[in-house]
Amino acid sequence: MLDTCMQHTSNALQYAREYGLQFFGVIGLLMLAGKCRSGMKKPRVTDKVVFDKQTKSGVTGVMLVNLGTPESLSVPAVRRFLSEFLIDERVIDAPAYVRWVLVNCIIAPFRGPGSTEMYGRIWDSELKDSNKGSPIMSHSLNLLRGVKAQLEKKSPGKYSVELAMRYQTPSMESALMRLRKQCVDHIIVIPLFPQYSSSCTGSVFAKVFDIMKTWDRMPHLTLSASLLEAPGFVEGFVDNAKDLMKNEYDHYMFSYHGIPEKQITKGSLECRLDSPETGCCSKLTERNRGCYRAQCYETSRRIAQHAGIPKEKYTVTFQSRLGPTRWLQPYTDEFADKLPSEGKKRVLVFSPAFVADCLETVDEIGSEIKHGFIEKGGERFDLVPSLNATPIFVKSIADHVAKLSVF
Repeated sequence: MLDTCMQHTSNALQYAREYGLQFFGVIGLLMLAGKCRSGMKKPRVTDKVVFDKQTKSGVTGVMLVNLGTPESLSVPAVRRFLSEFLIDERVIDAPAYVRWVLVNCIIAPFRGPGSTEMYGRIWDSELKDSNKGSPIMSHSLNLLRGVKAQLEKKSPGKYSVELAMRYQTPSMESALMRLRKQCVDHIIVIPLFPQYSSSCTGSVFAKVFDIMKTWDRMPHLTLSASLLEAPGFVEGFVDNAKDLMKNEYDHYMFSYHGIPEKQITKGSLECRLDSPETGCCSKLTERNRGCYRAQCYETSRRIAQHAGIPKEKYTVTFQSRLGPTRWLQPYTDEFADKLPSEGKKRVLVFSPAFVADCLETVDEIGSEIKHGFIEKGGERFDLVPSLNATPIFVKSIADHVAKLSVF
């Protein structure tokens, strides 16, 4: 038993170091002691769900899912969002008891005020008490309205479209319940994440399975793994950049949300994290189609080709890392800071990991990283707007739904 307790404590301290945390606090120690006493095991869901095609009624349900946002611009609301988001085992890859301590005793309490301040820089000041003041929510609602209108115009009465957030509201449970009450025969789930990753798209899929596992009547279920093949997805980013690209730029960056390298090696069949030009991520294939890194490089190649950006003039980077553990590299902030010293003082940035402008695009890239670039001697640092609810993207999602429909 003593050996077991020591192993739990050692594991906990290792996770703390990986996420840049130096202490657990009294509650954390109590939980570790409880772990040792009880021999608590991580609960596992073993229910297997088989989705059978039902009798056609002509109605297809569609659920668009984005990441989520705090329910209001307040410290308690931001803490609730951080807690629900980071407690997800696919987001922080750690045992449940360690994750609980890290999130509820350290990260959410201490990061809450600072994160609220950051959200305040992008929030609609007239909607502080509503999540509609968040850009990711307002853009998602506009996209929902546009997709509904497009699908109704194409096929009147055939589709019922709902918006959900993986974390906070509107919840996935409520969206799926509304579709269930309509007795839809087919549900199409479209996570609004362009590239598949376990921590985002995989988490949405896992939540869908968890919610639907108790349903007696199972509709046909289609899950969209990525948006890279959605008609018009690449063209949407190129169209958003066309006015900016009338300017002269010394270099172009494609910045994606970073994830720990161990998530890549854990989930990929063959990724070796080697050269993107000649290695395993140099081409998207059937074997590496689920590799987040390979998808990021493929997205960049396609946008660059459509926009006429030469290979030698752009670089793929990764942002938003947390803690000292190794994440996908190069890091966006460090790479941008060194460009002026290389004579590259005018830079245009694409952020194709986000379909709606949010904290990571507007504030992190458009403000923080831009400020660092200018301080290092840069002259111009522009960010291509995300797809949001542009006509091209609305049509892209509507066409994607039609392509995935089986009835």
